[in-house]
Amino acid sequence: MLFGRKQKNPIKIADKKVDSWTYATCGYCSTGCAIEVGKNEQGEVVGTRGVAGADVNRGKLCVKGIFEHELFKSAGRGNTPLLRASTTEEFQETTWDKAIDHTAAEIKRIQAAYGRDAFAVVSTGQIFTEEFYTLGKVVRGLIGTNNYDGNTTLCMASAVSGYKRSFGSDGPPGCYDDFEHTDCLMAWGSNLPEQHPIIYWRLKEAKEKRNFPLIVIDPRVTMLAQLADIHLPVNPGTDVVLQNALLHVIFAEGLEDEAFIEANTNGIEALKEEVAKYDPTTAYKICGIDEDTIRNVARLYAKAGAAMNIWTMGINQSTHGSDGVVGLNNLSLVTGNIGKPGGTSLSITGQCNAMGTREWSSCSGLPGYRYLENDNDRQEMADFWGIEESFLPKKRGLPQTDIFPAIGTGQIKGLWLVATNPMTSMPNTPRIRKILDKLEFLVVQDAYVDMECTEYAHAFLPAAVWAEKEGVMTNTERRVNMIRQVTEPHGQSKSDFDIFKEIGKRFNSDNKMTFADTVSDTFDEMRELSKGRLVDISGMSHELIEKSRGIQWPYTQDQADKGETPPPGGKRLYTEPGTFSHADGKATLIPLPFIDNNERPDAAFPFWLNSGRLVEHWHTRTRTGKIGNNNKYSPIPFMEINPDAARELGIEHQSYVRCVSRRGDAVVMAMHTQRVAKDAVFIPFHFFDCVNRLTLGLLDPHSRQPAYKQGAIRIEKIKDQQAAAQMSKEMRTY
Repeated sequence: MLFGRKQKNPIKIADKKVDSWTYATCGYCSTGCAIEVGKNEQGEVVGTRGVAGADVNRGKLCVKGIFEHELFKSAGRGNTPLLRASTTEEFQETTWDKAIDHTAAEIKRIQAAYGRDAFAVVSTGQIFTEEFYTLGKVVRGLIGTNNYDGNTTLCMASAVSGYKRSFGSDGPPGCYDDFEHTDCLMAWGSNLPEQHPIIYWRLKEAKEKRNFPLIVIDPRVTMLAQLADIHLPVNPGTDVVLQNALLHVIFAEGLEDEAFIEANTNGIEALKEEVAKYDPTTAYKICGIDEDTIRNVARLYAKAGAAMNIWTMGINQSTHGSDGVVGLNNLSLVTGNIGKPGGTSLSITGQCNAMGTREWSSCSGLPGYRYLENDNDRQEMADFWGIEESFLPKKRGLPQTDIFPAIGTGQIKGLWLVATNPMTSMPNTPRIRKILDKLEFLVVQDAYVDMECTEYAHAFLPAAVWAEKEGVMTNTERRVNMIRQVTEPHGQSKSDFDIFKEIGKRFNSDNKMTFADTVSDTFDEMRELSKGRLVDISGMSHELIEKSRGIQWPYTQDQADKGETPPPGGKRLYTEPGTFSHADGKATLIPLPFIDNNERPDAAFPFWLNSGRLVEHWHTRTRTGKIGNNNKYSPIPFMEINPDAARELGIEHQSYVRCVSRRGDAVVMAMHTQRVAKDAVFIPFHFFDCVNRLTLGLLDPHSRQPAYKQGAIRIEKIKDQQAAAQMSKEMRTY
């Protein structure tokens, strides 16, 4: 008997008749996949493919990269600059000169009336590094506001803060090659298959070859947790307790690397004193992981020849985010797992060029990991830019998460948003609505005019998207890679690089600061500034980067002069004793008391709320929500709920429910799954007017990053399912 069709048609890949391919780098997550974008004989963009010779992805792409070429023709693109006097009026089309003149005049008016810091700038993690550097020159050297930050504060600030506290500088010390050398891997709050699919493929391939233990620490049974050897469903917000308990066992059983500790660290005695309080029995009552499991995991990790810690937002987006990163660094340092193959503490960065903004944008410091607080760094940059040193602030101003409250209290009157969408991405959406409505002037610079914040804008500057321009980006493993221009900018839109320079001209009447004519010349300026720094890129050029399919920093002018070919992968930091970035060359071991300041479930709000990414979508769906082959997988907001909890509440699978927190409410479709505990739910964060209507957003004291992951809600049945479905559709935006 035959089952199915007798004759099956073979799968055929459509011939898109590509005439030429242009090299680029994917503009979504931080993996940094090398891609090529194809055009037909008519010059139309018709396809995307992975680059087989690139070490990062080796020809592979995820569902977002495969369809990335469709961005060029996606809906909602901005065509022309727009102006209006009030948000109650309709936008009017205008010329670029008038839009830039008006924007500069408004910035100057606000600063003259209220002070330099009354105007704020919030940037992104998704434009090119040369653009970040140019924006930093304009903001720090000409406009002069100290209230300047990137939206990377929402995802990577805790990693930055933790690296600085432990090692003396930002900069992930490991690389993807470490997967191929490790003997034990602990993944903390990281769901690689959905967050960074190609990094996951690298990990999975390495594990299949060497079968090292994979330990996943996450309250939710994520896709990565399902594939783990050991899954630790830690209680939300208690990672530091578990880290201290693991260290307790390591010290109690003499499993630490005493020689490495002596040669490379300070603070061991204070650390031992603190973790002595966290024996596994005591820790179990807080973090929910039983004492035998804690001991077993500590031994697996400490006895491994080389062991890795990796993490993503599950650690960073917490009131203890920076401490959580420091705790992972403590584990790595105590066991000698820094600076060697397979041994690292590796943050898996969020956005495609979050590293670029960390390195060169001057948001939290000055270019090349220089510090505003350092007199020599300020003087060096002032001399290089041709400005007075006194014009630069002596400490960082407000980060993004403090800029918005300062608008609410009237300290900040104007705001410039660059490729970021706080109406969807910031916690406590109802508060953000009220805050944006208070601004005297808001300028939105974005590729998409239908981005939600444009509703509150007085000026809109249409920007080119991704490969409508040229430049470099830096990925998670410090790899600088090239994006070549594929096609001309849409309509009258301009590259962010050109927009920044045009605004800079309005503040540079005496020509005290010079700007390079091209992106390539700007990169040469950055190369000069990088010499001798940790982030030394002086041996690179746009041409060499493309030829090499990306180059990891540091790669110095001296290496280039000697003819040293950039290695395809495997560049690590802190490989020699005494090379950490603190003044004495040693890393700092930091004791971490646990402060329980989470919002916890109670009788009124009995469920933990967790949020995170889906593989098919990107951040606020400004892009992927318009790509049919991405959006079709999850076009509406939904919630994962445990079937037992749903049964008790009488909530049917795929019915609409109302979620309520102390901040607001949201309507979502309930999906029954065993991936979440009975007292917890998970809602993707991509949808407008949805999960961030509920989130608490308490801030980490060191990084000022919001705690998206710990909050409490209740769930209510909805009688009118048809009305709820309509409300859910309205949350799609597109």
